[in-house]
Amino acid sequence: MRTFNFMSALLSLTFITLGLASGCGGRDRTDGSEFVYAMSGMYRPFNYMEGGELRGFDVDIGREISRRMGKAPKPVTNPWETIIQGLRTGSYEAIIGSMAITEERARQVEFSRPYYRSGAQIFVAEENLEVNGPDDLAESRVGVVRASTFRDIALELTNQQNQVIGYDSDIVALRDLTTGRIDAVITDQVVGLAAIHDQNLGIKPVGEPLFTDEMAIAVARGDHQTLAEINHALESIIADGTYEQISRKWFGRNILGE
Repeated sequence: MRTFNFMSALLSLTFITLGLASGCGGRDRTDGSEFVYAMSGMYRPFNYMEGGELRGFDVDIGREISRRMGKAPKPVTNPWETIIQGLRTGSYEAIIGSMAITEERARQVEFSRPYYRSGAQIFVAEENLEVNGPDDLAESRVGVVRASTFRDIALELTNQQNQVIGYDSDIVALRDLTTGRIDAVITDQVVGLAAIHDQNLGIKPVGEPLFTDEMAIAVARGDHQTLAEINHALESIIADGTYEQISRKWFGRNILGE
C-alpha cells in the first residue's frame, strides 16, 4: 500500500514537472506559424508606436522576412538595455531593431548579413555655436540612448561620465536639445535628419559622421536554422527590389549602400 502511494505521488510529480517545463521559458508560439521579432519601439522612423501599432522600417522589413519564411509576423517591444537578454531567454526569435554589429554583441548573439548601414552623427540646437564637432564635446552634456554604441563614443569624448545623459528614446533626447537640458546628442544620422524633417525640430547636424555602423538582425547563439532562413529571406528581398521599395518608403533612398 505504501509502495503504491509512493509511486502515485512520484508519477503525479513527474506530470506536474513536465507540465511546468512545457509552459515556461519558451516563446509564445505553439505551432511555429509565427515569427516573433523584437525592437525597442522607440527609434523613429525605424521602429515606433503610433495609434497602438508598431510602425517603421524595421517593422516592415520583419514583416517581409516573415512572409518569405512562411510565417505570420509578430513584432514585439522590449527595453533596449535588456533586449539581448530577452532573446537569450527565448522571449522572441530575433531582434530586428537597428542593432549595430559589435564584437561584444557578437559574443552573445549570431548576426545576419547587414541590412542597412548608417553613421553616428552629432546634433545640437540650431542656435548652438559652441559645438561644431567631436573636439567640442569635452565639457558638454551629451544625450544618448542607454546601452547603445553612441553611449560608448560619448563617454570617450567627454571628460566625465556624469556628462553623458541616458535616454530611452533618441527622439526625446533630440527634443531636449531645444530645452537646453543637454548640449548635444549622438545618434544615427538618419534618425536625426528624419526628426528635423518630420517633427520640425530646431536642431542641426555638426561635423562629419563619427563612424559608420552596419546594422544586422540578431538571433540566439547556435540558432543556425533561423539565421539561415533570415539571411535567405534578406537576400531575396534585396535581389527582387522589395528592400529598395521599403527603404524609399521611409527614407526616400536605399540605405543599404550596396
